[in-house]
Amino acid sequence: MRGFSLAAVARQFGAFASVGAVATLLQYAILWLGVEALGWRAAVASGVGYAVSSLLNYALNYRFTFQAQREQTTHRSALLKFYVIAGIGLLLNTALMAGFTHWGLHYWPAQLLTTALCLVWNFIGNRCWTFRATSSVSSD
Repeated sequence: MRGFSLAAVARQFGAFASVGAVATLLQYAILWLGVEALGWRAAVASGVGYAVSSLLNYALNYRFTFQAQREQTTHRSALLKFYVIAGIGLLLNTALMAGFTHWGLHYWPAQLLTTALCLVWNFIGNRCWTFRATSSVSSD
């Protein structure tokens, strides 16, 4: 890939993880509320939290993480692609939570492990497709 910079990708991943942490806090609050207050299954509460927090996640990533690429990407195009990636991530999140909790893992460690796995999926999908730059990545 012409102009590829590992340092630039690492900085972008750091920004992605940072804004994702804000959305993850929202997802975790919904997970806790769903399980503890509403009696939902952990996989359901996690899935609802994932879906709701994806709205915040998109807005923050569009604004902060992928600002250089967004100049080349319309909201309509980016939003559609983002939600294809998020939809696959939602299925992955819910399946992992269902599996981990079914196998006896408490829902908090299950969610932490699931979050880590989904983070990798979401970053790669959004970097390589949703907000893919048509020009080379700057190494600053």
